[in-house]
Amino acid sequence: MTHVHRFMLTATFGLALLAAFPASAQQVITVASTTSTENSGLFDHILPLFQEQTGIEVRVVAQGTGQALETGRRGDVDLVFVHARAQEEAFVAKGYGVQRVDVMYNDFVLVGPGDDPAHLRDADSAADAFAAIAEAGAPFVSRGDDSGTHVAEMALWDAAEVAPQGRWYLSIGAGMGGALNMAAQLPAYVLADRGTWLSFQNRGDLDIVFEGDAGLLNPYGVILVNPARHPHVKATEAQAFIDWLISDAGQAAIASFTINGAQLFFPNAD
Repeated sequence: MTHVHRFMLTATFGLALLAAFPASAQQVITVASTTSTENSGLFDHILPLFQEQTGIEVRVVAQGTGQALETGRRGDVDLVFVHARAQEEAFVAKGYGVQRVDVMYNDFVLVGPGDDPAHLRDADSAADAFAAIAEAGAPFVSRGDDSGTHVAEMALWDAAEVAPQGRWYLSIGAGMGGALNMAAQLPAYVLADRGTWLSFQNRGDLDIVFEGDAGLLNPYGVILVNPARHPHVKATEAQAFIDWLISDAGQAAIASFTINGAQLFFPNAD
């Protein structure tokens, strides 16, 4: 049995062991996660439930996925909870993380002016919708921040065979909330995760103009930062959080998070 396998086997018992400890003995763990999980309100919903069960406090560093993974590479957090599968798998393959674990998914939506000047409502696919934006030269706000959303956006431009550039393409280097705010002010098109869109209040004239394509699926994974590389990582407590997220209780907590009756994230640990 490898070192990693021994560690993972031991860590699966983390929740039971930690729940037996007095709260005063618990430690604080830190997770680098996406602005979408933070801005949507998901953590405000689930973290108190986890802390009540285990006594472990989880502190969140909200960053784009690229920044979150870089924070994990430096060992500045105990785990990462992000949504760019290829980057996550590379993070693990290079030894920065122990294992990527599926937790949940939602999807991306294309949001834009209600009058839809590029006629995205008529598009047959997400790639066609992006091609229509470029052809019309319609304003588009890009996060431009190496986040999971930005990675997904660039993949969709590639699928549309478009290299976005010009005055219509606005790369702002900001989080999802900032991108939506700018799109509402202009107005402009923007790719958003559904969770943040549903919780976003300053919509102005914006509306969902394209959704439902398979290319817009948005899976989230959680990864323990490798304690063999960074011995200070609070591996047992962090693994306890992972175990809880994929447990029946954690998956139910994720599924129960709604805004105005709409479910924002869908558990998929199975």
